[in-house]
Amino acid sequence: MGSFLAGRAPLAGVAKPGETRFVDAVHLAINTIMPNDFSYWETIDELVQQEPAGAGDPEILGQLAAVGIRKGHRFAPDQRLREILEEAVAVGNATARTLSFAPRESEGFTYYPGSAWFNMLWPGGYEFLTPPPEITAEGVRQSPSDGARKLNSRITFFYPATGITPAMCMRLTGIGSQYLMASKDANGEYLDGARSYRLHLPPDIPESRFWSVMVYDRQTRSMLQTDQPFPSLGSQSGTVEQNPDGSTGLYFGPQAPPGQQHNWIQTIPGRGWFPILRLYSPLQPFFDKSWQPSELEPHNPGSD
Repeated sequence: MGSFLAGRAPLAGVAKPGETRFVDAVHLAINTIMPNDFSYWETIDELVQQEPAGAGDPEILGQLAAVGIRKGHRFAPDQRLREILEEAVAVGNATARTLSFAPRESEGFTYYPGSAWFNMLWPGGYEFLTPPPEITAEGVRQSPSDGARKLNSRITFFYPATGITPAMCMRLTGIGSQYLMASKDANGEYLDGARSYRLHLPPDIPESRFWSVMVYDRQTRSMLQTDQPFPSLGSQSGTVEQNPDGSTGLYFGPQAPPGQQHNWIQTIPGRGWFPILRLYSPLQPFFDKSWQPSELEPHNPGSD
């Protein structure tokens, strides 16, 4: 997701035919966020010029050709077109951001009724066309399709993410992975890096591999950069403490609540954020919604 991937790339030397060249990806900052000014179009033009003519989708290449981006031609918009393209990038970025972090109820992204937790893949599946099939005791029941691509769902997914697989939204127990994200707290307010929150995970978290909660920067859509090595906790962290009843309480905020250092993810004042709850090899209680995480409750760190 997003940008600022760590890596150190020793690029010296080129692999010979039949050889494999290893590129170490440690300690090098790489920005993978597309620009949101006119240089966006210059980046797209560079890509079109570098790739073979048949490498792109003809529909998209046709749209780019309409604004002067064509394979083998110089991209040189006049002042009028340049202003139009600059505005288009700003509007497009704002639209994608709004769809991603303020989805409307009518989009069908909400996973639990009245909840802030959502997943944009369910209305149209990984191709954003047909909802994933129902898996029943009688067999697979295909979901109906209206034939329309769910464009808002696709935008909401690919604005913060870069890759997709059918396993992300199939209703198969013990296979693949499931993701829930939220951008607002229990009061419907956007998550604020200067405030503290608590998340309650009931007992028997429905996974057969592992679970995690990871925090992302709402601006870059990358993992939030904090003083902690990783902005995440989960069953593989080795430090998360359960409550006596088997439930788990996680805390988010600039400082850890007293006694909750092992169950705390740091946030940064002035930075918006959003969490993703990940269940690997999910179990039936996730799909039938008999298991449900709490909303992100505003929390006074000294109240426990």
